[in-house]
Order: sequence, then structure tokens, then C-alpha cells
Amino acid sequence: NKTAPSPRTGPPRSPSRSTSPPRATPSLGATSPNRSSPRSISPSRSSSPSTSHTTSPNRSSRTHSTPFSSKKYGHSSYLEIAIDPSNAVRQSPTLSHEDETAITNLRKRVPASEFGGPYGVTFLTFALPFVVYWIWASIQYNDGYLLHPEGYSPLAFIKFIEQVYTYAKEGAAPTWNAFVLYFSWFFGQAFLQHYVPGRFVYGSPLPGGYRLKYWMNGWTCWCITLAITVFLCSFGIVSPTILADNHGPLITIVTAWSFLFTILLKLHSKLKNEEERMSGYFFYDFWMGFARNPRIGTFDLKLFCEARPGLILWVLMNFSLAAKQYKIYGEVTISMMMVCAFHFWYIADYYYHEEAILTTMDIITEKFGYMLVFGDLVWVPFTYCFQAFYLLKHTPNGQPIHISLQYAMVIMVLKACGYYLFRWVNSQKHAFRLNPDDLIWGSHPTYISTKRGTKLLTSGFWGVARHLNYTGSYLIYLLSI
Repeated sequence: NKTAPSPRTGPPRSPSRSTSPPRATPSLGATSPNRSSPRSISPSRSSSPSTSHTTSPNRSSRTHSTPFSSKKYGHSSYLEIAIDPSNAVRQSPTLSHEDETAITNLRKRVPASEFGGPYGVTFLTFALPFVVYWIWASIQYNDGYLLHPEGYSPLAFIKFIEQVYTYAKEGAAPTWNAFVLYFSWFFGQAFLQHYVPGRFVYGSPLPGGYRLKYWMNGWTCWCITLAITVFLCSFGIVSPTILADNHGPLITIVTAWSFLFTILLKLHSKLKNEEERMSGYFFYDFWMGFARNPRIGTFDLKLFCEARPGLILWVLMNFSLAAKQYKIYGEVTISMMMVCAFHFWYIADYYYHEEAILTTMDIITEKFGYMLVFGDLVWVPFTYCFQAFYLLKHTPNGQPIHISLQYAMVIMVLKACGYYLFRWVNSQKHAFRLNPDDLIWGSHPTYISTKRGTKLLTSGFWGVARHLNYTGSYLIYLLSI
């Protein structure tokens, strides 16, 4: 495996591009288009937190000897991957004292102190689905104005909850069509994630010094999904308004699936003995998660849910709502076109720089539980599309809202500035995490070392303010609203 350095980060833009050395962060070669299985991978060494890998067809997996006993540490995922080179690699053939301590500490009980503790997460577990139904019902049945209690008495709040429940029962009851639609989508995306050509990239170091391999093919899957969608709608096989027509039932089905999926994650982590940092409180652990990197073979469940079904469904839901507006009113307004275009660009940008997700807290630190499952599968696709849903349903005088071209141009300019700031600031952080020695604004970066061994960048934009990327995000979000 030869090094093929290049400044570009992100997945190949088409399957054919994966046949040449990827122009990415310091890498170890390109992906063979004839990949027979994710397990046909040879491990290599690299000092960067994220590196790509060459797949070699018909290559048997090598076995790494481990200098430590699984009886001593238990069969946690960080130990099992040491003898499965298709999943991860270690920099050192032996465990240091710090590595042993880090792995041992994963088994210790942790205090239930985040999100208000056991009572706070129990409330959030059931309150967040109610919030989704509340906003959906407000747009669907109240012209976009939020439903609210008619007073502050307990009886008024009870009547308010009953009102939301009645609307949900009327317009969001699960249907067989919505069930088939969603699970065809969910498992179809899983199929693309696993089988579409791409390349392996190493993630950031985990406790014990391991770096997991991730299969990066998001850009290709994104393009394939869009092509299939256009084909199905163009030839009348699927109605362009199918998602808008099943909006309510889909919310109910995916919410129920989120609960069930989290229970399956619990069983998976229990059977594989991968639980870590558990508190002993059921709902707290249910919310925070059980294992950090639950996998079925080389298929990473957390990365899949973070990066596939919810994000693309959000964009397709916007397009379906725009098609519904055209069907009802015979036009797609400038506002609707701008919202669809902004959100489309945001997700396309994500897939073009897909590797950057491997240096986020969600992937590096967070365990995979209901918090991330609900956020990925329900909150993202079914609340981020509420802007387009509002434009469809909020119709003063029986017609959708119209804005002037001049107003639209002002928004476009501010939006572009917000995006440019968002991307530039995030790119500095990502580049620093990949290689702390890279120059930023022509100088060697400075940083603060934390007690847990991480580095906080204090150069470039990150020397001006802690999170200027959020300033760009706020411009993007507020202008969308």
C-alpha cells in the first residue's frame, strides 16, 4: 500500500473515481472497484486520525496476535477488533498502561448527571415525540400557528395534550402504505451503504489506541438515490407527493421504530458484551446509549443512521412538499424553491466532505442510544422539513406566500456568506484534527492540551472565537426560517 497524499477530503464523487488513488488526506491507496466484501482488507499503519485504505479482492484476512488476555479485560469491542483486522488497526502492537486503564475504565459505573439525570432523560424520551406531533399538528391543522393551552391551569394543559393527541390520531395513524414505504427506504439505504463502491477510512483513536475502519461511499449513494427517485417519479411509478401524503403516518411509524431499534441495540450490546460507561438507571442508559460503535460485521450502525436514512429523507421530503404545492396551486413559490435549494446544498456538501463526520463528537465519544437514534431517524427528516411544510400549509387568503426577487437576492447573499463561514471554520478544525502540524493562515497552529489528552485549536478562526462556525450556521438557519 503506497501513500497517495492530497489536500482533498471527502468521498469519491462517482464509483469510477474510486479506481484511482483518492485525492484525500494522507492515505494508503485507492479502493478497488471489484470489492467483494468489506472484510477483504489488509491493515496498514498511519499516523493520521483519518486515512483511506486499499481494498484487495480475494485477499484473506490476516490474524493479529494480541499481547493481552480477553479473560482479563472482557470481550469488549475494543478488544475483539484487535484480532479482526477488517474492523480496526492499532498503532502499537502492545497495550500501554494508559491503554489498559482506558479500557478498564469503560466498565466502571458513571454518574447519571447529564440532561437532568434519570428524571430529565425519562421526560425527554417521551416529550420529544410529543413536540414533533405538536409542531406537525400546528402546521397541518392550525395554518402554521402553534397550538397552545388556553390558560395556565392543569386542566388547560390536559385539554391541550388531548387536542394534540386527537389531531395525531386523526392524521398520523400508521398505515400499511407508510410502513412499506419507510422500511423499503431504510433497508434500501442500508443495502447501498454496504455494497456501493467506496473506500475505507480510519476514524479517530478510541480507548486502547484503536482506530476503526469506516466504509465511505456517501457521495455515490446520494447520487444513486437521487437518480432512482427521478426515474421513479418521471415514469409515474411513484407519485412525487408520496412523502407529503404520508407525512403524519411516517412520523408515527419511525417514532415507534426508534424505540424498537434502541431496544435491539441494547440486546446487541448485551450479547456482544460491548456495554460501556453504564449508569445503572434504565432510562438514562436507554437515552445515552449502550455501546459506542455497535456493528454487524463491518457495517457500522451508528454511522449509517447518522449519515443515510434521515439526511436524504429530509431533502426528499422537501421536494415532495414542493410537488404538493405545485399540485394544489399550480406553482412552486420562490420561498419553497429557496428552502429546497438551501437544504439540498447543505446535504450535498455533507456528502462531499463525508469524512469530516469521523472527527465529530457523535462518532468519537457518544454512545449509540435513543438520543441519537431518535435524532437521526425522526427529528432530522420530520422536523427539518417543517419550513417547507409551513410554506405549503400557511396560505393567507387561500394562496401561498410570495416574496419579491429583490428580497430573495438579499437572502441568497447572506446565506452564501453564512455557508462560506461555516465551511471555512469547520475545515480548519477538521484539518487540524487530521494533522496538527498543518499550517493555518501561514503559521504553525497553537492549541491548548486538555486533561483527557485532546487538543483545542487556538489558531485561525478558532483563535478569534470558540465557535465561529455556529455564526455561519445561525445565518443559514435563521434565513431559512
